[in-house]
Amino acid sequence: MFEMKPEYFTGIEQIDNEHKRLFEIANNLCELMKNDFISDKYDNICTAIQELKDYTRYHFSDEEAYMQSVRHKNIFSQKIEHDAFLRKIEELEISDIDENQKAVIFDMLNFLNDWLVHHILEKDKLIAEDK
Repeated sequence: MFEMKPEYFTGIEQIDNEHKRLFEIANNLCELMKNDFISDKYDNICTAIQELKDYTRYHFSDEEAYMQSVRHKNIFSQKIEHDAFLRKIEELEISDIDENQKAVIFDMLNFLNDWLVHHILEKDKLIAEDK
């Protein structure tokens, strides 16, 4: 399970609330993987991926606008990382989802875990220094 631990809070309410929502999306994927009552999870996985794409675009846009407003010195490196995240999600192949659903979810969860933990702790926490 994904948990928004105290050390993940930036002190910027809007960004923290949006990070909480990303953790919720990750938890929904985790629950989907564990749900044995749904044998074919294809539609659910596609829906979850679309939700992740839509929400991260929204969040990254907000976060980048905030960074611009406080003249954050690392805005360009943040933008590069945000774009790389979106490219990774866009690269998911429909055929991969259909052929090995649990593996796709598992890979997504590992990717999300690494991203959420490292990006928030190593990059997003620095934004608060500029507020």
